[in-house]
Amino acid sequence: MKINKLIAEFVGTGVLAATVVGSGIMATSLTKDVALQLLIVAIATVFILAVLIQMLAPISGAHFNPAVSLVDFLNKGLSAKKLVLYVIAQVFGGVLGVITANAMFELPGIQASAHARSGAGLWLGEVVATAGLILVIQLVGAQKSGKYIPFAVAGWIGAAYFFTSSTSFANPAVTFARAFSDTFAGIELSSVPAFILAQLIGAGVGLLLARSLKSGK
Repeated sequence: MKINKLIAEFVGTGVLAATVVGSGIMATSLTKDVALQLLIVAIATVFILAVLIQMLAPISGAHFNPAVSLVDFLNKGLSAKKLVLYVIAQVFGGVLGVITANAMFELPGIQASAHARSGAGLWLGEVVATAGLILVIQLVGAQKSGKYIPFAVAGWIGAAYFFTSSTSFANPAVTFARAFSDTFAGIELSSVPAFILAQLIGAGVGLLLARSLKSGK
């Protein structure tokens, strides 16, 4: 595997994580309105996702997400070795991105988030958010005009910020990384395993739905 693919996944996931956490810190410094804070983070995430996917998709496929890489592996797009390397790059990129976001706002680089996120409703939200993300990638990516993937993915995540109970983490690497920032976008480390499990279940659901829809053509 060419090293530039891993660098792209490392940088892309890092910038995504930094955007989520950094925009959350900025939002809370600008307003005490939680709805407006969430809107600020959602807008920043939508824009950066579209840019990152457009920029890095030709290099690595612009996964930035272990759930997306796992689905690519199940579709025989990645070997087991490449899957492991992608996930490692994504996890380390995400953590560095969060540390960078903390540092930019003169906070301790590594913090333990105290924001507990637990409960069946939130877990279901993560299943829905991740399933929809995979469905969008699989179906839009199968279209002749795959150039719309950046906008479709960004659009789904932006909408899911508001219609899912969990505010659409939908990414195991970034979820883990967000445990190291005790800010608006943080998540308590003890809440991370259940979120990741829900995301992986969602990825499986999304893949099954995509395959069933494709088979009907």
